[in-house]
Amino acid sequence: MRVPILTYHAVNIAGNDYASNDHVAFAADLEMLHATGWRIVPLHWIVEQRLGKADRDLRRCVALTCDDGSDFDYHDLDHPQHGRQRSLYNLLLDFRARHGRAAQPDLHLTVFAIADPSARTAMDRACLIGHDWMQEHWWRAAQSSGLVAIENHSWDHNHPCLANPGPAGLVRGDFHDVTTDAKADHEIRQAQDYLAARLAPHRPSLFCYPFGHVNAFLADDWLPRNGEAIGLAAAFGDGAQPATTQSHRWNIPRYICGWHWKSPAELAAILDQAA
Repeated sequence: MRVPILTYHAVNIAGNDYASNDHVAFAADLEMLHATGWRIVPLHWIVEQRLGKADRDLRRCVALTCDDGSDFDYHDLDHPQHGRQRSLYNLLLDFRARHGRAAQPDLHLTVFAIADPSARTAMDRACLIGHDWMQEHWWRAAQSSGLVAIENHSWDHNHPCLANPGPAGLVRGDFHDVTTDAKADHEIRQAQDYLAARLAPHRPSLFCYPFGHVNAFLADDWLPRNGEAIGLAAAFGDGAQPATTQSHRWNIPRYICGWHWKSPAELAAILDQAA
């Protein structure tokens, strides 16, 4: 298993070309992956393979994720500077309408969502467009679609726009500061419970570190002690390597659009290296 996990941020809209807009990049990448013979599979398949719970043929497979859980993930929205944006979910539907279900039968996107409603409101006003486009009303419909899974991206991202210090003395803007049981309970356990209550019977089983900030306390101590008990099977960072059966269970690497690749050619190089 050498599976590239590709990550997008639907709030990354600074223009309407590949390099400046993750919606444009996502649509182009779906076509390129299909045209070059890559099979898109659900992220939980990679976890099941890593944990020895499945033995699928995952050669030339790729998984798709997006972070934060904005309304741009699910709804088409009119961006005030850059116009109508087709949601990532609808781009999946568009791809399926063009090519048919048999073309990518396991087509899937994992959305890592921020749980706390007040934090999402604060982030929308401080960092996005201030249109309250970080809601949760679409989570259940997305989860029920079979094309999307809603997973855990922490309680409040420990975002710098929030009151500092946060609960248990959290230094805002740095997820590396989650270094005690109290802080981890606030950021990860609380998010698990909130998401599970809104998505039942689905309960999140995957966690993604905000900012890609992975520390030894979480990856080597708290999550190994508590992850399974709260329903988590694995966690994801941003290590820019393919996921393999040897990947750290609580720090499986991903590639980030706009950081690890900024063009179709750069993504093609990542895929060539993985293959």
